[in-house]
Amino acid sequence: MEHNNNNEIPITYLNRDLSWLEFNRRVLEEAIDKSTPLVERLKFLAIVSSNLDEFMSVRVAGIVDQIRAGFKKPDMTGYLPDQLLVKLSERCYKMVKQQYKTYKELVKLLSKENVHIVRFKDLNATQEKQLAKYFQQVIYPVLTPMAVDQGRPFPLVHTLGTYLSVLLRKHNHTDEDIPHFAIVQIPSVLNRMVEVPSRKNSKKREFILLDELIKKFIPTLFSGYKVQEVHGFRVTRNADLTLNEEGAEDLLQEIEKELKQRRWGAPVRLEVEKGMDKYSLSVLTEEFEIEHEIFSIEGPLDLTFLMKFALNCPLGDDLKYPRLQPVYPVEFAETDDMFEVLREKDVLVYHPYESFDAVDDFLEQATNDPEVLAIKMTLYRVSGSSRIVANLAKAAEMGKQVTVLVELKARFDEEKNIAWARKLEQAGCHVVYGLVGLKTHAKIILIVRREEQGLRRYVHVGTGNYNGNTAKLYTDVGLFTASPAFGEDASAFFNEITGFSAPHQWQVLCAAPEHLLPKFIELIRIEAEMARQGKPARIIAKMNSFSNQDVIDEIYRASQAGVKIDLIIRGVCALRPGVQGLSENIRVVSIVDRFLEHSRIFYFANGGDEQVFIASADWMTRNLTRRIELLSPVRDQHTKQTLIRILTMSMNDNVKARLLLSSGKYEKVKTEKPPIRSQFTATQIDGWKY
Repeated sequence: MEHNNNNEIPITYLNRDLSWLEFNRRVLEEAIDKSTPLVERLKFLAIVSSNLDEFMSVRVAGIVDQIRAGFKKPDMTGYLPDQLLVKLSERCYKMVKQQYKTYKELVKLLSKENVHIVRFKDLNATQEKQLAKYFQQVIYPVLTPMAVDQGRPFPLVHTLGTYLSVLLRKHNHTDEDIPHFAIVQIPSVLNRMVEVPSRKNSKKREFILLDELIKKFIPTLFSGYKVQEVHGFRVTRNADLTLNEEGAEDLLQEIEKELKQRRWGAPVRLEVEKGMDKYSLSVLTEEFEIEHEIFSIEGPLDLTFLMKFALNCPLGDDLKYPRLQPVYPVEFAETDDMFEVLREKDVLVYHPYESFDAVDDFLEQATNDPEVLAIKMTLYRVSGSSRIVANLAKAAEMGKQVTVLVELKARFDEEKNIAWARKLEQAGCHVVYGLVGLKTHAKIILIVRREEQGLRRYVHVGTGNYNGNTAKLYTDVGLFTASPAFGEDASAFFNEITGFSAPHQWQVLCAAPEHLLPKFIELIRIEAEMARQGKPARIIAKMNSFSNQDVIDEIYRASQAGVKIDLIIRGVCALRPGVQGLSENIRVVSIVDRFLEHSRIFYFANGGDEQVFIASADWMTRNLTRRIELLSPVRDQHTKQTLIRILTMSMNDNVKARLLLSSGKYEKVKTEKPPIRSQFTATQIDGWKY
């Protein structure tokens, strides 16, 4: 168990960043797990790398900034920035070592399936000749050797790009001559894995890394010089945007400017190929001013390429997860008029088991319906071939009032969102970029339709992004409703964020940053009071992350009052469960499985009058105080029971669930009960099937 720096009293909270590393370790465990299909293990290994890249470029970069600024205030777990950085570095080094050990094991397993990742020296003469031709015709024209000397300063090295350092000497050099240094970028426009022409009468499929090919033929880039050493390296830079929104006349231009600046962000990590020569390493460390966060990698740099390789891998379905065919929501399956259905009842959809086509069709019907007067929605992350964007643009061109709040500050999707924003503006949509200093993370669609009884509003609220691609990979829930109270609140919500409307007295919805934190505190306190009165008191909360200190403290007080609390937290959890007198009534589990657990669902027993909510927000400070988020009640009894069953399945998972210990470590749930794997058992609810 962690302790503070001054005595042996256990710390009340778990450190957020150390907790995040524990989450990434759980992802790595899926890659290590022999019961995970081989192709899926490759994907999990790629996700570990991608996660670490973001962690380094955002979280570690922020800690480095604090150290450089002389910040000395400890966080709520007692760590000073420099102490925390040491702890994080130690764990990252261990994780990377385990990651590459796993990579080597997976390469061996691939070879048993006749898929071989080879070195150039493993090829026969015919294959060498064919690859030499491929290099000359395809790779060579794209390469740009960049020399570094007195007349040519060190070129810009892009964050997370893969490069080769090249140490050169002239053919007539003497031992006293200083070596020449150059770098070559591995082109990201080419596939990182190159398939080798097959051998005669062989069933083997062989692949070689692009890096390996370039290394082999790199002397062709430096005629007149002898190549002495070639090694890969990769730099991670600070990727946090620091926008001056108050002074930005055009937010699009301001963000585009900051995206360019991101390329020049301060380096926070240097990855180098194991065995790099001392001279090249000294040049790089001096240029990037990095002393500590240097990772010596025994294998290919940047394993994120494994995701694309796995998706296109020439292996059978028996080495992948069973194919999932999302079903169309049964409530909409027999009708062409979704509005007619919603006038009768609310409809809940559960992705990826139910198809995201229902959301696309909802917007498409609104676009083509002459009685629909207005469409309003929020967009945070959109897929590349989005029907949503196409329908919004078409609706505007048809003369409907279309208002879209596009969040330009969705991290690492800024450029995509700028492109969508411009496309929508050109089509005639009113595009809004949110409020100064706040990210808009809420997920909501409002459709205003003219009917016999007057105007009626139709609403969709959800826990996930309006993105058809991620809806196949993330578990999320969405609620369709024609409830007048929802419609009035939705209108007020859009009026607040697009105009100067005064804060609204919510009927059903609740929005951050003003009202959501107090609402959750109130709901938790009610449960504590119910427990004191001997009435049914229970809290079940499912979300991505939990780190807000105010909510943690309130949950601790509810636990002390006797409330039984189950938390299903996929990622970061700063609450420490199982501490006597503090949190012994709290159980925390994390589920890492085929799909990314992304839904936010909250249950409160409320003395027997059960309340269930869905939300766009986690219990994190940024969600509750620095973002525009929405919490939505679920009032229909059937829909409420469906969400309770989803929560119950997650709590009962004993295959992929890990239990959070008071030490901050996680262990597999131990049980003698029959295996329950919630993501697969989910298919038994309401006809959802693989």
